[in-house]
Formats: sequence, structure tokens, C-alpha cells
Amino acid sequence: MKQDKTWAIIPAYNEEKDIKGVIRDTKKYVKNILIIDDGSKDRTYEITKREGVTAVKHIINLGKGAALKTGCDFAVKSGAEILVVLDADAQHEPKEIPNFIRSLKDVDMVFGYRQLEGMPFILKFGNLCINKITQLLFKIRIRDTQSGYRAFTSRAYRKIRWKASNYSMESEMIANLGKHKLKYKEIPIRTIYTDRYKGTTVLDGIKIVFNMIWWRLTK
Repeated sequence: MKQDKTWAIIPAYNEEKDIKGVIRDTKKYVKNILIIDDGSKDRTYEITKREGVTAVKHIINLGKGAALKTGCDFAVKSGAEILVVLDADAQHEPKEIPNFIRSLKDVDMVFGYRQLEGMPFILKFGNLCINKITQLLFKIRIRDTQSGYRAFTSRAYRKIRWKASNYSMESEMIANLGKHKLKYKEIPIRTIYTDRYKGTTVLDGIKIVFNMIWWRLTK
């Protein structure tokens, strides 16, 4: 796959502390980088523009799912054939991008799964519960359904494209993956946890479970 057909999609909300480093590390592996500033109140957008990458800004905060969909739609319309999505808070290491791209060769989608060691207990417990519920509802066994580090083809994106505007979109992707019987692979990733972790909360987890039950009944 040509490098100019590969895009890194990075949603960001109030990430002025880390966004420069994430962009510069990602540039080592991907030519096309798209940052979606989801209504940040800090200098995330200004810093991004100075780094010379493509940037889109939501006027207000719409949620990670909405931001990522904006980015993926933009990339596909711009000719992307491979989309790699990662977080802007420096938890995901861009140096793993080549492994995602290699692993995508014979499948439609690649999931990065985090090692349990070092994962905060509440996240570990919540993820294990959602993983089991995902398996029961959709007959899909994935080690880490809530990991945001993923890669997929533009063809697959058209089939997994989600409606959720919040963190539920990661599970909705999987529901759509199962519905269309797409091929997938999992690869281990290292995740760096910090005190300013802003990911899925307990309330988010409850919403995700209710949404999954709804998708199972309606999709």
C-alpha cells in the first residue's frame, strides 16, 4: 500500500500538553496526519496548525465518536485506503503504526489490545465485563474491546461506520464488524497510563452495555 494512501486519524480534546509530541512521533511513520480538535478550550488547535498537519476543528465538543467519524470521513474523501486511529494523549505509541499496517494485509480491521499489567483496576474490571458481554451478544471474541488504537481499510470503514458520538462507538464498530462478517486480527500494544487519564468511566461503561443490547436487538 502506498504511503500516501495511509492516514493517521487522531481526535483531540484539550491536549495542548501532549499533541505536539504525538504529532512529531507519528510523522516518523505516516505522511498524512489528521487531527480533529473536538471543541478544545485550550491551545490544541493552534499547536496542531503550527506542526504543519491537516487539522479540522469542531466548534463545540461533540464527543470522541463524532470527532473520529469526522476525521475518517475526511480521510476517505481525500483518497485514504488505510486508516490508523489513535489517541492524542500520548497513551498510544506511534512507533507501533507499522505493525498495524503490516497486520492489515490479509484482514479488514486490526485491533490493538492492551496488556493487563499496569492497567488501573477499574479499567481492567470494566473492560473484562464488556469483553464478555460483547462475546455473548455478537459472538465475537476480542481481548480488548475498548482499546482506541485500531486500523482498518476504507472499504471496511464504510461498513463499520458508527452513529454513536461518545465512547460507545468503539463497541458499535465491533457490532457492525460482526454484522458484516469482516475479518479481523489482534496485536498487542503498550499503553502508557497517566494521572490525567480521560478515557471510559464507570458511567460510560454502563451506557456502552445498554447500547450494545440495543444494537443486538436492532442491527
